Amino acid sequence: MTIIEAIKTVMLEAKQPLTAREAYAAIVAKSLYVFHAKDPQHVVLMQIRRHCFGIDFPSASSTKHFELNGDNRFFPLPVECRTKRVTRNRSGSKVATTVEAEVEPVNSLTSVEKGLWILHSQYLDIFRKHMLSELKKLTPSGFEEFSRDLLAAYGFEDTRVTRVSRDGGIDGHGKLKVGLAHLNVAFQCKKWGKGNIQRPEIDKFRGASQGAYEQGIFFTTTSFSEGAIAASIQRGAIPIILIDGNAIVNLMVERKFRVESNVMEIPAFAL
Repeated sequence: MTIIEAIKTVMLEAKQPLTAREAYAAIVAKSLYVFHAKDPQHVVLMQIRRHCFGIDFPSASSTKHFELNGDNRFFPLPVECRTKRVTRNRSGSKVATTVEAEVEPVNSLTSVEKGLWILHSQYLDIFRKHMLSELKKLTPSGFEEFSRDLLAAYGFEDTRVTRVSRDGGIDGHGKLKVGLAHLNVAFQCKKWGKGNIQRPEIDKFRGASQGAYEQGIFFTTTSFSEGAIAASIQRGAIPIILIDGNAIVNLMVERKFRVESNVMEIPAFAL
């Protein structure tokens, strides 16, 4: 959401004209826009004035989004985006004519910035699908080792993968520090390319973990059925945390686990 869109949103939700100070406070309260300027309230005021009908100065925008209502209070122009232009006839009298508001050029800062965020969202969507595809290429043992390392990156200690002949339905275990104590956690890994995890798999894992562990974590590259989700939390039994393929990729991005980020700085107008 651009600054202009955020300002219009809070004004329309308030259903009354607002001052720049009131608009800025509402934007911050609703987390509609992240300001990086030293004086963000002044930025809001300048953006309103630049796009306000009837307020003209050299750096004012030709596209108008707001109109003045009373003393220093503003409100969005009607939805049809029409603006009034005052001219003088030959006798010198003022004549008000209604014309279509000018549309910002395609290569304006606002439109380009909006396009960048759209591309960023599309890139993240493609990136997550690509990462999930790569995860499904791992061998079962490779996926177990990957899950162990992911837990370690999240803060688990002493994470280990059990031997295949001695796993007893558990692929690995570790400890998570909670306050002054450590929570013993078992994890199970299912690298499936299709289908989803059903409830019997959850019940089997819980049965192998009950008594020796306080929590279980079930990793899969696919998804979980409704029955499996419903069985993850049962009264009197250890909870089983379900982490599907999409959640794994989200954890990788969040923890920067085997993921690198390139920072692209986008300067914002704040004069």
